[in-house]
Amino acid sequence: MKLQFKHQQFQKDAALAVVGVFRGQPYLTSTYMIDNGEGRQTLLDDFTGWRNEPIIPELTDSKILENINEIQKENNIKVSEKLEGRFNLTVEMETGVGKTYTYIKTMYELNKKYGWSKFIVVVPSVAIREGVHKSFEITQEHFAEEYGKKIRYFVYNSSRLNQIEQFASDNSINVMIINSQAFNATGKNARRIYMKLDEFRSRRPIDVIAKTNPIVIIDEPQSVEGKKTKENLEQFNALMTLRYSATHKKDSIYNMVYRLDALEAYNKKLVKRISVKGITETGSSSTEGYVYLEGINLSKAAPTATIQFDYKTSKGIKKITRIVNEGFNLYDNSGELEEYKNGFTITRIDGRDNSIEFINGKKIFAGDVIGNVNEDVLRRIQIRETILSHIERERELFNKGIKVLSLFFIDEVAKYKCYDEAGSEYNGIYAQMFEEEYNDIVSNLKIKFGETEYQNYLNEIDKSSTHAGYFSIDKKGKLVDSKIKRNETSASGENDIDTYDLIMKNKELLLNRDPKKSPVRFIFSHSALREGWDNPNVFQICTLKQSTSDVRKRQEVGRGLRLCVNDRGDRMDTNALGNEVHNVNVLTIIASESYDSFAKGLQSEFAEAVADRPVKITEDLFIGRVLKGINGEEIKVDNDLADAIQFELISNKYIDKKHTLTDKYYEDKKNGTIEFDDELMPYVNEIVSILDSVYDNKLFTIEDARQNNIELKLDENKLAMKEFKELWKKINSKSIYVVDFDTEELIEKAVNALDQNLAVTKLQFKVESGVMNKIKSKEELLAGKSFVKEEVNNYTDHSIVGSNVKYDLIGKIVEGTDLTRKAVVRILQGIKPYVFEQFKFNPEEFILKAISIINSEKATAVIEHITYNVMEEKYDVNIFTDATIKGKLDVNAMKAKKHLYDHIVYDSTNEKRFASDLDINNSVAVYVKLPNSFYISTPVGKYNPDWAIAFHEGSVKHVYFIAETKGSMDSLELRTIEQSKIHCAKKHFKAISNNEVVYDVVDNYESLLNLITR
Repeated sequence: MKLQFKHQQFQKDAALAVVGVFRGQPYLTSTYMIDNGEGRQTLLDDFTGWRNEPIIPELTDSKILENINEIQKENNIKVSEKLEGRFNLTVEMETGVGKTYTYIKTMYELNKKYGWSKFIVVVPSVAIREGVHKSFEITQEHFAEEYGKKIRYFVYNSSRLNQIEQFASDNSINVMIINSQAFNATGKNARRIYMKLDEFRSRRPIDVIAKTNPIVIIDEPQSVEGKKTKENLEQFNALMTLRYSATHKKDSIYNMVYRLDALEAYNKKLVKRISVKGITETGSSSTEGYVYLEGINLSKAAPTATIQFDYKTSKGIKKITRIVNEGFNLYDNSGELEEYKNGFTITRIDGRDNSIEFINGKKIFAGDVIGNVNEDVLRRIQIRETILSHIERERELFNKGIKVLSLFFIDEVAKYKCYDEAGSEYNGIYAQMFEEEYNDIVSNLKIKFGETEYQNYLNEIDKSSTHAGYFSIDKKGKLVDSKIKRNETSASGENDIDTYDLIMKNKELLLNRDPKKSPVRFIFSHSALREGWDNPNVFQICTLKQSTSDVRKRQEVGRGLRLCVNDRGDRMDTNALGNEVHNVNVLTIIASESYDSFAKGLQSEFAEAVADRPVKITEDLFIGRVLKGINGEEIKVDNDLADAIQFELISNKYIDKKHTLTDKYYEDKKNGTIEFDDELMPYVNEIVSILDSVYDNKLFTIEDARQNNIELKLDENKLAMKEFKELWKKINSKSIYVVDFDTEELIEKAVNALDQNLAVTKLQFKVESGVMNKIKSKEELLAGKSFVKEEVNNYTDHSIVGSNVKYDLIGKIVEGTDLTRKAVVRILQGIKPYVFEQFKFNPEEFILKAISIINSEKATAVIEHITYNVMEEKYDVNIFTDATIKGKLDVNAMKAKKHLYDHIVYDSTNEKRFASDLDINNSVAVYVKLPNSFYISTPVGKYNPDWAIAFHEGSVKHVYFIAETKGSMDSLELRTIEQSKIHCAKKHFKAISNNEVVYDVVDNYESLLNLITR
């Protein structure tokens, strides 16, 4: 399998932000004579070197600061007041979004724009070094396709000095990857980079490197840049230094030009959604009965509970897991253990709060453990829960071709693998626990309908081959604890390299789903792997060690945040999955503490990471910003415009009394239906971008993995019903749309729209005068508030714009509308003379507004003249069997009688009422809330209808109905995008069903009844 890479806009934006800092620098390549050193040479030796051309004198520090400030404003970053050295730039990128990819792309862009070709990547550890090297390897072909050249990259090794010679003398893009120990180290190989070496013709490697004037990129600077490192880096003679990390130190952020922090990455679904399985110890008495509540099982029958408890055997006491009903007596079923004699009979199993209650009054919730709990018991529970989560995720994703991996972090090898005196290996306590729990779970697994292939997959994998440990290996081939601990130094780190071979260098093999080639699904490794390594298909992370204050929860989750890939190497992102992206990409953390404790700690770390973001929406958030309209026009926000924006936010109920964003804002943003008045609508995307810069802890919701206790089960009987089969046969065809609008009609409508709506403001000048009576404070002076405005005069310029400026009116409109020149000429000839006269007074605004109005009419024409044609391709019924839909009983899920599944998950109270009415109506045969994978293609994006309903024949006029539910039908003022999608859906269903399927928008069952009976 080969990993596939996509061009992502945010990675391009980050690269161009760095490139833009040096706007004004020409494309230059520079050669020099390399110091040829001492020793034997021939006339054939070529000592021509290639270096990065310095910044030209015309590109002054003030000009570069000006460029930085412009970029910072565009990216909603606090503006720098000065240059932090010559030149230091910071890029913040959240873990898992492709930081290494981004700085490789930046290298290519800097080379393309300015000719710079020498780069050094400095990393803090062997783990990160190996990961970076792997990234260069697997992206090489991808970038070569885009840029037509390949990077020559190598890892610095003091015994391979010819590579440095080649680095200096090669005229292509060259990258040296070096870990900081190589130029900071002490010991046997101490600082060879600074020594005159005989094998290097009595030259110092650092001198040859420095002559190339390299661009230094520091990966994870917070782990690299101590005082010593900063001093030593100066000897590299860097043209500039670029710093990339998700967790920069607050005092080490230099001229930040791009930021994609945790908040933005999470909201844009560029990383996995985070879920936590907590474990809570609620009793500590060693004499009290041991019970662990694994979970509550809900179905159409009475709820059951999965519990673990002690069981007496002839060989001693062991822990067993059973699915039990109300009335289950632990004393009777444990071999009459005394610890359960006092009232341990289950009296109640409650799916609403995931709890069980005993006759003795004790009540425990899913994830709770009571009784004698030592560390081994806690670790066994964690291991079991990890396997359960893994199997659950694996079943959900198996038919999607996605391999699931789980990662265990441990602090010493002996807990995973041990060796006897003869050197033979045997399982440590954690490996032993794993195999026991894995065997118990898999042997008791109830295979569902359609899971035959998955069952065969499990049967081919042995419990001992599906887990593996990745640690350092000694000379005898034994796994050992790494000798290199964090904060210690080594020039080469050779002992650590074996630790990372498979998981670093054979990442693709780990992702292979063939059980014969790659049976490993569970990885045990040293906690040192918290940095530098991640695999996109890690879905579970479990830390089997005591938490310490220096271990950050963000570090723990960071190893699994990257979006997963399928068996073809395709990234399962929004482009591939649409709204399903965060249903497929879920990272579950199996914590050794309660959900509340872990979630609160993780959220506080996220909040700390984005502490410089604003927290309230006030006028000050907008004042001074430059908004760019949909057609490129720009406007600077003054006090009046900021007040207008704030008023619109309040009027549309987008902010509350505390000046924080409301659920209505997030809902409208999700649906693409944000609404402002006509004056602000052209700038809606810019306003939303500013609002997105505000920190809102609601956006960092860490899901409780036990919360969704209902997984919808497909009702095979309903799937086989004649009514459903007929309904499905009529709606499962896919379609393709074509647009064939009448140019004459478009010209006519564009002329009318321009005559009615094109109003251009004449150029105005505002003259303000004021005085400074007194200075109250330094702060007031710095804020510019000491001057008092006394008089304002406005002047309108009635003169015609100077004729020395030429405007290609027709060409610009052609470019902005994609219409022919002939069509544009006819539109301009058709508008009224006084409308056309406005061009003379403000040509730029005339062009921009004309383009916007014409494009609006064009979009309307596209929708009105769209035609859907039926394709041979159809949706398979497996979209219902493959879908994994979960909810929480009585929160967003309820039992259903006539739904295709045993329960229904609803998004709103209106949907709940609608489904309840469908369930009790005798005219309804069967209905289903359609999964996200069922969609219609439209010019304005994919559209997923809500409901498919089949009625009993003879009871209504229209037997087959597709419904879209809306909360209100008072005015039916559906937004443009919604209207367009609904219009397209009507055309689609009409085309594929010969009018046998009716599609419409309803707000309740009564409005549906009116439609199906008329």
